[in-house]
Amino acid sequence: MKKIVLLLLFSLTLFAKETQQTRLEAYKKFVKVVNMIEAYYVDEINTSTIINKALKGLLPNLDAHSSYLDKKAYKELKIQTSGEFGGLGIVVGMRNGVLTIISPIDDTPAYKAGLKAGDIILKINDKATIDMTLDEAVNLMRGKPGTKITLTIVRKGQKPFKVTITRAIIKIKSVKAKNLEGYPNIKYIRISSFDKNVVSNLKKILKNLKKEGKKGIIIDLRDNPGGLLNQAVGTLDLFIDKGVLVSQKGRVPQENQTFYAHSFGTYKHLPIVVLVNGGSASASEIVSGGLQDHKRAVIVGEKTFGKGSVQAILPVNKEEAIRLTVARYYLPSGRTIQAKGVTPDIIVHPAKIKEINENDTQIKEANLKAHLKAELEKIENKTPKKEEKNIKKINGDLQLLTGANILKALIIENQLRR
Repeated sequence: MKKIVLLLLFSLTLFAKETQQTRLEAYKKFVKVVNMIEAYYVDEINTSTIINKALKGLLPNLDAHSSYLDKKAYKELKIQTSGEFGGLGIVVGMRNGVLTIISPIDDTPAYKAGLKAGDIILKINDKATIDMTLDEAVNLMRGKPGTKITLTIVRKGQKPFKVTITRAIIKIKSVKAKNLEGYPNIKYIRISSFDKNVVSNLKKILKNLKKEGKKGIIIDLRDNPGGLLNQAVGTLDLFIDKGVLVSQKGRVPQENQTFYAHSFGTYKHLPIVVLVNGGSASASEIVSGGLQDHKRAVIVGEKTFGKGSVQAILPVNKEEAIRLTVARYYLPSGRTIQAKGVTPDIIVHPAKIKEINENDTQIKEANLKAHLKAELEKIENKTPKKEEKNIKKINGDLQLLTGANILKALIIENQLRR
């Protein structure tokens, strides 16, 4: 077994810049440590177990998104990518060494329980997450639908608190569209993740815009953790008619790719506002950053998560694999997303708008003896009461309200140009 391990490790010298001698010495050191563990560790342990534990420690130390997938973890990954699994409905990642919620998924148990992007998971039931790998944490949170799990959460500005959530089958409806009351020209489109159906669903919505009398769209990518690259590229291609959409570059030449826009079927004059926040990651950043670089949309909200790396699943055998970071994404301008994110054109923090009633102490024309009563009555009769009432319905969401008002101005500007 030891000779086989040494032979396999030695064969990898073809892929390194180091000298064969330096690498051979490193491999010898590794094998020596394995031998020492087998010989002296307090409990009996075999070579396979030692190697598996070494791999579990090695991959996460490369970066927060690389990991070793043993038989159980690899099986879980296959279940997850099928689009239906038992869990909580949150996307998590390691940020500064702690287990952090990137985003809750719409209409899932975690979303309904009030978990938020940026929340730190301190404990899963009674197990502390410190020194726990990402895959270990994910496996603990998944389970049979209907079973309960308790998370200890740390949220900025609050004391740690516990949340008990009932697991459920997670089915993701990635694209939802609705009309915004009070804004008859605007279509609101919520994309919660970039699964395989995003582009086809978007095309159906966009096809009906003219018939519905819509002249601009809001794309809500808040708390969207990302997904498939081809869907992000396809989304950008719907609104950009030429130039680079996104590129990826790695150390291995075959990982280098550049994706270009096509002019056919492009909605190149449609005014767009995109909403983002700290839970917008990966594919969401590719879309918002690409539209920003091409000056095709106004980005509103908060700075995005900053995940601009590409992971590949590389099978080790039929039952095991590694998730390895193989490249980084670059936006059309050449800037990277990784650890930097996308900064909105207009920064708006989440807040609720409190309606302010008119102060009776304020002196207005109506308070003066000689006010023009007849004119005042005319103005009051012309006030669009229904529109005011409808606008109040989205006043609780400052980012959405700001985006809607910006888009309203863009639509007017677009009409003036024509």
